Amino acid sequence: GHLTFTGPGKDDAELAAAAAAGVLINVESEGEMARLASLAGNRPVRVGLRINPDFELKASGMHMGGGARQFGIDAERVPEALDALARTDLAFEGFHVFAGSQCLDAGALCEAMEKTTDLILRLAERAPAPVRRLNIGGGFGIPYFPGETPLDLAAVGAGLAVQTARLAAVLPDAKVSIELGRYLVGEAGVYVTRVLDRKLSRGQIFLVTDGGLHQHLAASGNLGQVIRRNYPLAVGTRIDSPTTETVNIVGRLCTPIDLLGDRVALPPADVGDLIVIFQSGAYGLTASPAGFLGHSPAKEILL
Repeated sequence: GHLTFTGPGKDDAELAAAAAAGVLINVESEGEMARLASLAGNRPVRVGLRINPDFELKASGMHMGGGARQFGIDAERVPEALDALARTDLAFEGFHVFAGSQCLDAGALCEAMEKTTDLILRLAERAPAPVRRLNIGGGFGIPYFPGETPLDLAAVGAGLAVQTARLAAVLPDAKVSIELGRYLVGEAGVYVTRVLDRKLSRGQIFLVTDGGLHQHLAASGNLGQVIRRNYPLAVGTRIDSPTTETVNIVGRLCTPIDLLGDRVALPPADVGDLIVIFQSGAYGLTASPAGFLGHSPAKEILL
């Protein structure tokens, strides 16, 4: 197996533990690299450099690179960082580039992969050791909302084949990885919450559930959505009933942003019915403020 420790804000204890375990540590800044070198002493700790690229992944749901970011070392600063790394005992292994996430545009993904390859090949010329590991990001999206179409994976695969061939020709020792978390698990999970109350307020129906944003922040629209839209959902206990009313599905927290469904057309539901939210396998419980008001955590069940 291969373990990589990535993310800004690693503290000294985390860096020391990862170094002792032999995990590849992707450093996110020159300061983090200096701290790691100090903690490592003369041990050859495995490191890569995470790069903040000088481009963005177009049509992505969340930009993770380009412009000013908390992620990675700005591409134009990487040559100096590589020179500084060469003066330490750290064992350089490669680069990590992640430009964006939740992209359904195959052309945009292929363009980003080409620019990523260009950037890596340019920076590899300054590397203090042969490049052995390359994480070229991912960003493969899944359809959440009406009008969205699944990613054309064949087109992305064809583009990826071109870029991996370019990398292999110049960096034959490098193992290339991509990140496919959401794409692999997002559609495989559902979130189920029970209706606790049905109320009418000035002409609108509200279904109050025992769940909410403390268990599924993404479905509430508060995990990076610029414009809030409803995840696909259903009344699981009335799945074959006709759609006859428009309702709001809310959680039980003391904030109006605890909204799971805004004016959704559904079959009539009442206390005890189950609301099912699809596309919930990624960015669910662990991406949510579970301690908000101290309600019980959701149960995670693997089938």
